[in-house]
Amino acid sequence: MHTKTMEGIAGASMSMKLMNTPLRVYKEAERRGDTAVMERAMGYVGDFADKAKEYQKVTEIGMKEDAKEAREKAKTEQENAIRKRREEREELEKRIAESRNGDTDTVSISESGKVALSEKASPDQAGKDSSKFGEEPVDAVKRESVIYTKTGESAGPESGANLSVSV
Repeated sequence: MHTKTMEGIAGASMSMKLMNTPLRVYKEAERRGDTAVMERAMGYVGDFADKAKEYQKVTEIGMKEDAKEAREKAKTEQENAIRKRREEREELEKRIAESRNGDTDTVSISESGKVALSEKASPDQAGKDSSKFGEEPVDAVKRESVIYTKTGESAGPESGANLSVSV
C-alpha cells in the first residue's frame, strides 16, 4: 500500500472522529437554544468535513499510484516470463540441434552379428533363449505350483487332495 493511501485513510478517519465532538456540542446547544454556540460548532464541523475531503483526495491519488505500480509490476513480471520462455525455447533448440549433429554416438551391427541375430530368430529357436546363463527356460504351463510354509520351505501339493472352485 502506498504511503499516500495510508495517510489519506488515517487522516480522513481521524477527521471524521474529531467531527463528532463539535457535532455533539451543536446538539446540546440546539436543545438549549443557544444559536451562537450552534454556529460556532457547525463551523468546526465544516472544517473537519473539509479536512476529511482533502484526505479523501490524497487517498485517491495514492490509490492511483498503487494501481500504476501494480500495472508496472505485472508488466515487468510478464516480460520476465516471456524472456524466460524464449531462453528455454532457445536452449531446447540448441539441444535438438546438438542431437542432430554428428557429435552423437551411433551403434552399428557387424555382418557376423546380423547373421547371429537371424539364426537366433529362426523358428526352431523360438522357445529357447541362450543368453540366460546357459539354462533352458522352463515352460510355464508344465511347471507345478509350489506352496511355501511359514519357515520358508517348499511344500508340494498334498496327494489325494481335490480342489474344486465354483463360480
